[in-house]
Amino acid sequence: MCGLCGEISFEGPGDPGAVERMVDALTDRGPDAGGILGHDRVTFGHRRLKIIGLSSASQQPMQDPELGLTLVFNGCIYNYQSLRDELQGKGYRFFSTSDTEVVLKAYHAWGPRCVDRFLGMFAFAVLERDSGRVVIARDRLGIKPLYYNEAKGRFRFASSPQALLAAGGVDTAIDPVALHHYMSWHAGVPAPLTILKGVRKLGPATILTIEPDGARREETYWTLTVGAREADRGMSEADWREAVLDALGTAVERRQIADVPTGVLLSGGLDSSVIVALLARRGQTGLKTFSIGFDAVNGVEGDEFKYSDIVAREFGTDHTKLVIDGSRTLDALPSAIAAMAEPQMSHDVVAFWLLSQEVARHVKVVQSGQGADEVFGGYHWYPKLMGSQDPVADYARAYFDRDHAEMREALAPDYLNGDCSRDYIARFFSESASPTAIDKVLQLDQQVMLVDDPVKRVDNMTMAHGLEARVPFLDHELVELAARIPAELKVRGGGKHVLKEAARAVVPAAVIDRPKGYFPVPALKHLRGPFYEFVRDVLDRPAARERGLFNRAYVDRLLADPDGTLTPKGNSKLWQVALLESWLQTHGV
Repeated sequence: MCGLCGEISFEGPGDPGAVERMVDALTDRGPDAGGILGHDRVTFGHRRLKIIGLSSASQQPMQDPELGLTLVFNGCIYNYQSLRDELQGKGYRFFSTSDTEVVLKAYHAWGPRCVDRFLGMFAFAVLERDSGRVVIARDRLGIKPLYYNEAKGRFRFASSPQALLAAGGVDTAIDPVALHHYMSWHAGVPAPLTILKGVRKLGPATILTIEPDGARREETYWTLTVGAREADRGMSEADWREAVLDALGTAVERRQIADVPTGVLLSGGLDSSVIVALLARRGQTGLKTFSIGFDAVNGVEGDEFKYSDIVAREFGTDHTKLVIDGSRTLDALPSAIAAMAEPQMSHDVVAFWLLSQEVARHVKVVQSGQGADEVFGGYHWYPKLMGSQDPVADYARAYFDRDHAEMREALAPDYLNGDCSRDYIARFFSESASPTAIDKVLQLDQQVMLVDDPVKRVDNMTMAHGLEARVPFLDHELVELAARIPAELKVRGGGKHVLKEAARAVVPAAVIDRPKGYFPVPALKHLRGPFYEFVRDVLDRPAARERGLFNRAYVDRLLADPDGTLTPKGNSKLWQVALLESWLQTHGV
């Protein structure tokens, strides 16, 4: 897990200084080492977090003069050892023990579609010395980020927008379509857009090829179709439970591969608990687990320790509980916002930042339960989509933070450009091969919303502290298996039925049958005292008033009644508005 960047110049020499600035901006993602390597008009930069292949032989940018390839890579290829054996059988010689070198050799052996053979999370760029071609790719489910900026005569890419901003020359005007998505979709903005016009992101499961003259082509190498298959007609519910438990067990075992200590973020919910249980079942001992809790606010509990304690006791983990008072949460907010690649409104962002800060003192790798709700149908809006005759309207009603009528109240006229978010959903559903309304929604949430909300959140907050987070529920083989399970077996009983029933073989019933919880940070849902003052100060600053994104009457209404203006998901609309302004101000936009 690292940070990568680079520049491709199409018109004369590039700007190595810009790459140096990008590398410096990525230091948190890779605190252990760094490097820059240029060839002709292409310069790559890298910051390294040492997880696999700890010696300097694994340093990046990695170059193989014999093969004529240079690589920068971020992520982890969990099947790198078997791929290495296969490549050695083809005559390839290795100078390191890293998965990075396996990616480099695999590219030479199989070309850009080497990605089909990778089990893991990754973003990488390869320079072909002889052709001058650069190939950039991102993993199937967008676990690892890849942003880019284009200007006349050059192309820059990096693991974060902060790095691109540090390089300079970025158009920082607000993208109106992205703003509409941000305000509709719980701050999720689908690729290739970001909130800034000059920053774009490579979509998941995408290969981007850039020729020396600047010509480009994109290829989507994997997509997901959700829905029952005729070939699975003979599968009983018991068969699906067994298949899920087996596939998830394989996924968690894969993610223990490391040359450094590993742990698990244990929230006390089903998803992280089953990870711990399956690791224990497969012989893991002395497992380090970590939980976080906050002060209660307005009657909302701020921790779920009673559940995480059950799991820690049951499986004998080396458990650490982090209790955070309100003042520490407030103090951490600016740092958490600075670590966001894009503005993310979810209350638990600061929780992940604080938890990651603590966990990084103990281990360098953790497994986390993100993705289970999207993959196994755990959210409250899924049952409402079963049998829907108008999935676009029903999805928008259940999920959107605001309808378009409220958007007209919220946004300044210059930033209104039609009902972009609803149009996006309609287009996605019409193009989807998934057969039913609920299947289309599950596909949308897995391929789009999951990528640009919870997955990005975990990556940003863990990497702010040089901590690698691995997400077994997004093992693509598990995701493909879950996609075939009939929807009613997923959404029954409030959601995740098949996962809950499968987990009964390994997880205490008290954890499975508990009310559904979320990572609670009550102070950001019910804004009080210094948190309210933080928000009001951000929105009252000259920068916010001069920018004029929001109609002031709308902002004043939110400030007057913060508890009365929650989204359908129970989040603060006031916090969402203030968070965007705070992110822009923090990043000098």
